[in-house]
Amino acid sequence: MKYLLLDDRNIASTDNARLFPGPVRKDSRNPLFGEEKPWEVRFDNLYPNVIFDPDDGLFKCWYNPFIVDESVQRTPPEKRGEAQYDQLLPREMAVCYAVSRDGLVWEKPELGLVEFEGSAANNIVMRPTHGAGVRNDPADPDPERRYKMFTSMEEKHDQLAVSFSRDGLRWSPYIPCPNIGSHGDTHNTFFRDERAGTYVAFTRRWDPIGQRTVARTRSADFVHWTPASEVMRALPDQPHRQTYELQGFNYAGVYLGFVMILDTRSDFVDCELAWSVDSVEWRRLCPGEALIPRGPKGSYDHGCVYSSLEPIERDGELWLYYGGSDDTHMSWRKGCLCLARLRMDGFAGMTPADASRPGVVETTPLRLQSSRITVTADAKDGSVRVELLDDSDVPCAQSAPITADAADAPLTWKTGDIASRVGRNVRLRFTLTNAALYSFRM
Repeated sequence: MKYLLLDDRNIASTDNARLFPGPVRKDSRNPLFGEEKPWEVRFDNLYPNVIFDPDDGLFKCWYNPFIVDESVQRTPPEKRGEAQYDQLLPREMAVCYAVSRDGLVWEKPELGLVEFEGSAANNIVMRPTHGAGVRNDPADPDPERRYKMFTSMEEKHDQLAVSFSRDGLRWSPYIPCPNIGSHGDTHNTFFRDERAGTYVAFTRRWDPIGQRTVARTRSADFVHWTPASEVMRALPDQPHRQTYELQGFNYAGVYLGFVMILDTRSDFVDCELAWSVDSVEWRRLCPGEALIPRGPKGSYDHGCVYSSLEPIERDGELWLYYGGSDDTHMSWRKGCLCLARLRMDGFAGMTPADASRPGVVETTPLRLQSSRITVTADAKDGSVRVELLDDSDVPCAQSAPITADAADAPLTWKTGDIASRVGRNVRLRFTLTNAALYSFRM
């Protein structure tokens, strides 16, 4: 079983250890694509949905540009310094499709499916819509429902709906879902929760004072949904840092989430990390610290970061796609699709709070299933040492140090008889010297 260090249910105590968001590496080829087509008037938040489809070996992206935006269309670039962007003028969002063999070089095929200004020579697959979440669902036995969409039907955001597709390109008419009773002016996202045997979706609610909150709904059949209820909002002492959207997914026995935080004072949008035991009660990890940091002023992602779905495992690391924009949420901004890379299990880890001395993390009692214990850590400039503690918290085995970047690296034992402890509850004590620990497996 794998244990993430961000899951504090398994942590009994720490000394000089702090949790931090794992470092990502932005791809040097960013941005991967931008507002290149006549119908891509404004990417805005982009709301990308990127998957890797093993059936045909392709990366697929459904993204949500505005194909009509009068504020942009009537204001040439040279005049935008003299006026503010006006989102109240007529706008229309659509779902567009892009495809890639390597996840880096993307094609926007002319599909011939949906007309735009008298021609279907474009990559539009659905209009009008707003904030569509799209996934493939190979577990559904009906091939006509292999791809699913969860979206707001129109620009008024007054009705959430679902749609189905065999190929992700040709979509069924909307099926309204009035029972949800939520305002869908965000990225309306969902995932199949294998643990609960249902679909779980996240959308937008507004409270009476204008606070954006995240709402959750669930369904057994993807058509009939429960009324949406609030599951996340701004922290009480930071009401200006509002929860804009949430991407939830299963990972290592818990639920993780990418939560977008809109700072209504600065108008920047950051992507932070959250986690949950049940997908209902969520906790933000390291509030105020971005998992995918915005770039410096003048860069392609300086203003806003909106994540795609859960990471895609590729070549021994996690690929995190996101929509970036070069300026703030309500500005004249340009958007693009981007990629950040994260080590396996590297969402958040423990490291010494004071780098001049070791940090110590001790677990709660855990069942030792075998004599093999592995760790995932960054220790190339330091070390991770592990002690096995008996019922009296006395070390009964001590490992050799891990002194490299390790992914599920097995521990070797200098002292003690670990085999005799198999089948019993044990505690682990990790000593981190200039190192970071992300997970361990027993």
